[in-house]
Amino acid sequence: MKAPSPRIPQHRSMIVTPQPEATDAGAEVLAAGGNAVDAAVAAALVQGVVDPLMCGIGGMAIIQVATPDGRAHVLDGLGTSPQGVSEDMWAGRYLGLTTDGFGYRVAGFVNEAGAQAVLTPGARRAYGELHARFGSLPWADLVAPAIRCARDGWVVRPHTSTMFHQDERKYGRMNIGEKLGLTADGRRIYLGPDGAYPMIGDTIRNPELADTLIHISGRGAEDLYRGELASAVAASIESDGGFLRTADLAGYVVRSLDPLTHDYRGLRVSVPPAPAGGVQMLETLGILDRFDVGALDHNGPEHIRILVEAMKRALLDKERLWADPDTGPDDHSRLLAEESLAAAADHIRAGERLDLEALRPPVEASDPRDTTHLGVVDAAGLTVTMTHSLGNPSGYIPSGTGFMLNGGMSIFDPRPGRSNSIVPGSRRPTTMCPTIVFDGTEPVIAIGAPGASWITPAVAQGISNILDFGMTAQEAAMAPRIVATSNAIDISNRIPRRVQSALEARGYDVRRSPLSHAFAAVHAITRFDGVLAGGADPQRDGCAAGV
Repeated sequence: MKAPSPRIPQHRSMIVTPQPEATDAGAEVLAAGGNAVDAAVAAALVQGVVDPLMCGIGGMAIIQVATPDGRAHVLDGLGTSPQGVSEDMWAGRYLGLTTDGFGYRVAGFVNEAGAQAVLTPGARRAYGELHARFGSLPWADLVAPAIRCARDGWVVRPHTSTMFHQDERKYGRMNIGEKLGLTADGRRIYLGPDGAYPMIGDTIRNPELADTLIHISGRGAEDLYRGELASAVAASIESDGGFLRTADLAGYVVRSLDPLTHDYRGLRVSVPPAPAGGVQMLETLGILDRFDVGALDHNGPEHIRILVEAMKRALLDKERLWADPDTGPDDHSRLLAEESLAAAADHIRAGERLDLEALRPPVEASDPRDTTHLGVVDAAGLTVTMTHSLGNPSGYIPSGTGFMLNGGMSIFDPRPGRSNSIVPGSRRPTTMCPTIVFDGTEPVIAIGAPGASWITPAVAQGISNILDFGMTAQEAAMAPRIVATSNAIDISNRIPRRVQSALEARGYDVRRSPLSHAFAAVHAITRFDGVLAGGADPQRDGCAAGV
């Protein structure tokens, strides 16, 4: 019997997100005649409803857009510290880094939980600017799906339940479930009568958030920055001892940046520049480009060794840049110089192992994992890839608004005189890296991931899986990954035991994750030869949809 030929649907547009509700909302907008930007904004607003610990209008965002003429644009909507903070305000309460390096510990958790932890949010203004510059449908049409989700309710998915119940105390942070009960609004929206956390299958309704979204629908994205909503948020925070004020909101600016680019396998890879994580990923790929990776056994010992050493070198260089307050664009460019990349590849080819722990700066702080991502490509080739986040959910819900604000102050060093000390108006650094790969002027890959320090290693592997190993977008998103953010190698539970043994025989410390799908959550769209395909990492419960 002849095997059936695979059916390859031909779609004009494609969206991928980690939440089915968000994918549905974006697909609905595309089907109604909206473009990729319209779909991205609608999906992002729904994500803020159904993944309230990951993102929302109280968070921050990095967005990359490719217009049909082949130009790439980056919008930096990262949070900024309020003007009322001071460098030494928590110096006497400093307890050290969290044990996983994702932020700093302060007595009472005040830098990550509650009103004092809040940065000036940039996500809502970034959504608004994205829509104003590139959107086509009326703003109110894009808010409607999120209003429905908040009003009618959404069902708790496995990943969301995991976040509600996750043990963060072992890292030195407050448990996320505990944060749900910090405000009266949070207790009413998320907790049961006995204070129990939501379980898989529970329905969460948020009428206050629905009312807030209706308000924004009529008054536009700017109302959070210069309107009644801005006044309500600032008044609530001030009454609870926080620092954010109406002047911080009114003065917030979304930065329009030129992307950083470098070639990989003859294609142009476009990433957001600092303070985002683009240079680290480009350096990783730049080193890999000196090896015939595709000829290796995928996730075999030699492939993983090369990946690990490239990742460690790129991470070390990024951390050195973060630790030096005087770095500029030229310093980033030097990391991508041909002679620098070739020298790194030569060291790896010679079998050298970088001792990351001995060479790295004395402290590291990166984003917690409370982040999400989306990608959209439409029939005209307009391409959007967006990573947005609460940075670390503060648990603080301004009275009567229904939405949670970020806990982004946890990324700043409470000790005065450091490169990353608390400074009024300082923009938060991040590892977020929404990426577009171009063949000439045509976008062929839109890719990104949530996942803190794992983002850039995961996205680099996703790109290599597609370009070096010929994987589809879905295969690339769900392929087993490894990461190296220390001298140890962390591997997915689907990496064969024989590979682990071979790496250990070479002297590597290998740590096996209990998760089959681990280390960030890659989401990708490809468009080769005009054929669209999408891929969603199974760990976040999402999906791709073509229209």
